[in-house]
Amino acid sequence: MAERIGREEFEEKVLKSDLPVLVDFYSDSCMACKKLAPVLSQAEELLGESIYFYKVNTNYENELTEKYEILSRPTLIVFINGREAGRKTGVQRLQEFIDWLKAF
Repeated sequence: MAERIGREEFEEKVLKSDLPVLVDFYSDSCMACKKLAPVLSQAEELLGESIYFYKVNTNYENELTEKYEILSRPTLIVFINGREAGRKTGVQRLQEFIDWLKAF
């Protein structure tokens, strides 16, 4: 299961990562986020060797939410070498999501 991180860990775990990183910007009250959770878990099981998975709770991490212009939840951002390489919002279908992640 993706580790929940905050502003303090974000630079080290996401921006300085040697592998691509997927960050799930979510909120506890978001129904779409809850529907997406099993898809993320399955994707992590399949791709966990080649991409890191982290979660940021937008209810508590205002600075990151504003910096990355998170306007809807869930928002999924892939970072490569500290830069945003791709972004998706909303619930994803597993196979399409995995295909998207494999492109990184």
